[in-house]
Amino acid sequence: MAAAGSEHTSSPLPDLPRDLGSSVRAGRVGGRIETTFRELALSRARSRRLDADMDVDQADFVETRGRAVAIEAFRLAADHVVALTAAVPADRWDAPALGSWTVRSLVGHTGRALSTVVEYLARPAVEHTVLSTADYYTRAAERVDAESIRLRGEQAGADLGERPAEAIRELRDQAVRALAEAGDRIVPTAVGGILLSDYVPTRTFELAVHGLDIARAIGLPAVLPAEVLRAVLPVATELAVRRGHGEAVLLALTGRDGLPAGFGVL
Repeated sequence: MAAAGSEHTSSPLPDLPRDLGSSVRAGRVGGRIETTFRELALSRARSRRLDADMDVDQADFVETRGRAVAIEAFRLAADHVVALTAAVPADRWDAPALGSWTVRSLVGHTGRALSTVVEYLARPAVEHTVLSTADYYTRAAERVDAESIRLRGEQAGADLGERPAEAIRELRDQAVRALAEAGDRIVPTAVGGILLSDYVPTRTFELAVHGLDIARAIGLPAVLPAEVLRAVLPVATELAVRRGHGEAVLLALTGRDGLPAGFGVL
């Protein structure tokens, strides 16, 4: 840094004559000043373009990282279900599990959270009408048909064949491979077209919730990987808020009140 009173300057402007006024009148400086300001303007324009490019790159990075985190949470939830299915005792497959479903039917229904990933990615893109993960569930709730869900679960359980644990493992592998090869694009679902990055969390949510159902049905601890919980709890919270249950959830989480009997966000 120059001392006070020093003639030195760090300005990028070229040295100008001491008698600037007479030099301008003589025409010796005008061209240099014009060129300098033109260069400064071009420099600022380049800087703005670089800033814009950096913003785009940063947005792409955040989006890519977010998608990778979502896929990893899905994989962990799928691995959890695979491990639970492998732990089902041979004599428990026909035992009661959830509602009218046996363990086999429950596992079959859970496996649809894997098979639909592969199925939907194989279909052509459609109009983007479902705008978020929570929006998917809001729309699904409007079209819910409990009997159809029951029948599909039973059929999916039967389709697992004689080695259901191996069948679930294969469905997991197929879904993980399909996601690894797919970019973020619109996929068709029963409630409309949704970005893959918004659809994958719905599959993680299904795997997590029904993973807990399977664990309880076969007498194992109802626990989930922390990464899966971090992925699905915000979805459940948003659904609670949408259905007008936000206060009830907040009171329960802060130890002020328990949740009412039969409470649910779906």
